[in-house]
Amino acid sequence: MQLYRINNDMSYFDSPYVMRNVFLRREAETGDLPRYGDIKDRLPKPVWRGHDDAIRCYDYAWQIAFGNLRKADAASGFVSHYIDTAFNGFLFMWDSSFIVMFGKYASRIFPFQQTLDNLYSHQHRDGFICREICEYEVGEHFTRHDPSATGPNIMAWSEWESFLQTGDTKRLSEVFDPLLGYHLWLKDNHTWRDGSYWSTGWGCGMDNQPRLEPQYHVIFSHGHMIWADTCIQQALSADILIKMAMILGREDDDGVQTVKEEFKHLQKLINRKLWCEEDAFYYDLYRDGRWNCVKSIGAYWALVADIVPKDKLDRFIAHLDNEKEFKRPCRVPSLSADHPDYREGGDYWRGSVWAPTNYMVLKGLEKHGYESLAYDIARNALDNVVDTFVRSGTLWENYAPEYPDKGERAKDAFVGWSGLFPISIMLEYVFGIRPLAREHKIIWQIHLTEEHGVHDYPLGDATVDLICHARSSPDEKPTFTLRSDRPVTVEVHWNNTTEILKTS
Repeated sequence: MQLYRINNDMSYFDSPYVMRNVFLRREAETGDLPRYGDIKDRLPKPVWRGHDDAIRCYDYAWQIAFGNLRKADAASGFVSHYIDTAFNGFLFMWDSSFIVMFGKYASRIFPFQQTLDNLYSHQHRDGFICREICEYEVGEHFTRHDPSATGPNIMAWSEWESFLQTGDTKRLSEVFDPLLGYHLWLKDNHTWRDGSYWSTGWGCGMDNQPRLEPQYHVIFSHGHMIWADTCIQQALSADILIKMAMILGREDDDGVQTVKEEFKHLQKLINRKLWCEEDAFYYDLYRDGRWNCVKSIGAYWALVADIVPKDKLDRFIAHLDNEKEFKRPCRVPSLSADHPDYREGGDYWRGSVWAPTNYMVLKGLEKHGYESLAYDIARNALDNVVDTFVRSGTLWENYAPEYPDKGERAKDAFVGWSGLFPISIMLEYVFGIRPLAREHKIIWQIHLTEEHGVHDYPLGDATVDLICHARSSPDEKPTFTLRSDRPVTVEVHWNNTTEILKTS
């Protein structure tokens, strides 16, 4: 495999934010890695009466994840121990950003979020970060101006989700400059004249999705197209960088002012150019100004980025609950079932159900208060994943949308980002437990009637036990056992009722 090295030639414009990137000067971490057998009792312990298989799947995900930990190798330019993508000897930007989103629950045992340090440590002078970094020597999979060289830009979102769990402002201060430098590099190098963004099938992470005109390569060409998900992810990145800047006292930074203006511009552009009112959907735009009319799961980044006008939300979200589109036996497929290239067996991004995109959809539904739908999707996906785990003994890279009872329809791989299903999706959307560490607060959406909850739940510097006792029906008021070693507020929601509780 061809490797490319970071270049110091005169074609670079030096970014002031890269000059402040602390990871470029960091020594490689030393020390031993934790072993699952030694630490398993220190992990959060979910409780779900009558669902032992789901708990076994949760435990299995952690076992494989800890087996994929690797030491930082100075010869590769890595600075922190990390969880391996376990694919081809390269660390992936796209996969890693999601893998650490379930790793956050074990951050006191191993700092999974620091996996991303190794991407920041390879940042180029102008802000570019390659999407695949070699693990065994200093090198990258792409040159920086290859159309597929980088993306998707979700690292800021990944860091923000970690911050909600940990409240770690020190880490925010460290990652802010490399993230801002990378965002501005994309703005300078991956936009058309109107400020919209382009990518490729490979660069957007959804390799073979049929989004381009037939004369273009489905994986490696940008097709002179405006890419909806890439535009939306940049809006999301801009919004999060602004939030980080407010916490860090850097609102007046020139780069922050730039992304503030860009967020406003992208929000207007996306809703003006990419929204189809008749279909109530965001589409990519061909070079001749036509929509491609491909209902890709990537459009739902718009919910997370909070750029959908309120009067359009219901119609846009309704596609997720339409049996002819995204409500298939195993939810949610990556391509709408009414597309001619949709595949019942999945065929990667032509219909397969993926943990990262499901998690993204759930985060978006949560943000806009569609809790019932979020629970329905999460429960369906988790049940199918657990059923496949029981039959096959493992987690899969993706799942077939039409055959939840046939695991062979999906590709057997490794825990990777599929750990999101039995860990993050179970805790956050089936159990309904969401963290706000900076506010010392937990939001708990109660849907289940069985006894459920979690022991040793990490929230900032607090460790919390949250148990909801069994109820005879969803209408019955729930009762709880709550304990914490620090004061924590628990805001409980059930059956259109809210109750504020304090831990003891």
